[in-house]
Amino acid sequence: MTRVVITGMGWITPLGNDLESVWKRMCNSESAIAPIDRFDASSFPTKFAGQVRDYDWTAHVKDASIHHDPAMNSQFALGAARQAWDQSGLCDYGELNLDRAGIYLGAGEGVLDFSAHSMIDTHSWDVEDGKVDAVAWAKFAREQLDEWGEVEQEPNMPLWHVAKEYGLQGPAFNCLTACAASTQAIGEAVSVLRSGDADVMFSGGTHTMLHALGITGFNRLTALSTFDGDPRKASKPFSKDRGGFVMGEGSGMLVLETLEHAQKRGATPIAEIVGFGSSADAYRITDLHPEGRGPAAAIRSALNQAGINPNETKNGKPLVQYISAHGTSTQENDSIETKAIKLVFGENAKDVPVSSIKSMMGHLIAAAGSVELITCVMSIQTNTLVPTINLDNPDPELDLDYVPNVSRKAQVDCCLSNSFGFGGQNNTLVVKRFES
Repeated sequence: MTRVVITGMGWITPLGNDLESVWKRMCNSESAIAPIDRFDASSFPTKFAGQVRDYDWTAHVKDASIHHDPAMNSQFALGAARQAWDQSGLCDYGELNLDRAGIYLGAGEGVLDFSAHSMIDTHSWDVEDGKVDAVAWAKFAREQLDEWGEVEQEPNMPLWHVAKEYGLQGPAFNCLTACAASTQAIGEAVSVLRSGDADVMFSGGTHTMLHALGITGFNRLTALSTFDGDPRKASKPFSKDRGGFVMGEGSGMLVLETLEHAQKRGATPIAEIVGFGSSADAYRITDLHPEGRGPAAAIRSALNQAGINPNETKNGKPLVQYISAHGTSTQENDSIETKAIKLVFGENAKDVPVSSIKSMMGHLIAAAGSVELITCVMSIQTNTLVPTINLDNPDPELDLDYVPNVSRKAQVDCCLSNSFGFGGQNNTLVVKRFES
C-alpha cells in the first residue's frame, strides 16, 4: 500500500494562530472560551464561545486583491494553509506538478448576512395578503445584498481560495458531513494519494458558526452549554455536570504527500497516516446509536486498515497511546464515545489516555477533526498528552483515563482521532510516528 505522510501543518484557532503558541497554551491547560463580542449575544441563552481573535488573513496571502472579500471561513483556511505550505517546504520547491497537487476540504458554509436578510424579509412582507411580495423582495435584495458575499456562503469557496492561492489543479473535493467533515476529508485525501491520482493533497477543514443564526440554531436544539459562571469553565467533557458543547471556530490544514514524492524532493515527514475508518449510525439525525455501534465501527475500520489489533499490547502497553476524543461535553456524546472505545479496546481501554481539546477551544464544527489530528501529531512530536480541562467532577459512569486538567509526559508513537457528526456520520484516523 502507498504510504502517505504529513509534511506540513497549520491552524487558526481560538487559542491562537500558530502551531507553537497554541500548543503551549493547550499544554498549560488554558481556555479560550470568553464572552461573544462579534454580535450582541446578551439576549441569548448562550453568551460565550471560542472566538478567533487578533487575526489578519491578508498577512498570509501573496496578493489579497485576488481573493476579493473572503468570508471568515475562507480567511481562516488561508491562514492555516500558509503555515502548512511553508512548513512542508513546497514554498521553495519549483518542480511541483500542479496537475498532481489536489485539495480535499471539510469546509462549512460562509456567514449569512443575517441583518440584511432579516430586513429584506420583513420589508417585503405584505401584511394584507399574509405573504411575501416577491417583487418587493427582489428589489430590496438587490439593494442590500452583496453578490460576492452571497457567493462566499457556499461551502466550496474556501477550497477555491486555497486552490487559487497555490495554483492547485489536481483533484478537488469538499465535504460537509457536519462535525466529522475534516476528518473525513483527510481520510479521503489519503485515499486519493493511495490510488495514484495525486502526489500532494492539501486537506483539512474550516468553519465558523459563531453568528446569530448559528448560535440560535444550536440553542434551539438545546445542544449548547448555558453555563452561568466563568465561561472558561463551561466546556467540561466527561464531567458529571457537563451541560452541552461550546461553539468554537477556526481552521486546521495539512499537506499530505506520498512518501515517494516527499522523499524525492527531500522533505522531512512529520508523521504518517496509517488508517481511516468511516461509518453511519443509520439511526437519528441528532443522536448517536445508544450502543455506540457507529463510532465503534469507524474506530475498528481505521485500526484494521492500520494493521493494529486493539487487544494487543507491547511491553505491557496498548499499541495506541492516545485518543483525541470527539468529546463534545454533551451528556450523550461523551457517554457513547466512552462506550465505543470500550467496545473496541476491551480490557486495554482503561490504559489508553483519552482527552478532548474542545474543553479549551470549543467545538470548531467542520474544522474540529483537522485541528484534533494536528493535536495528535504534536503529541507524537513532543511526547506530551494535552488535558481535558474542567474535569473536576468526574462522572462515575465514565471511567477511562481522560487526562484530567493537566498535561502529561508520555511516550506517544500512535494516536487515534475521532469525529462524530449530526446525521450519524462517524470518522476516525490513525496517525503514527514516521519511521523510514
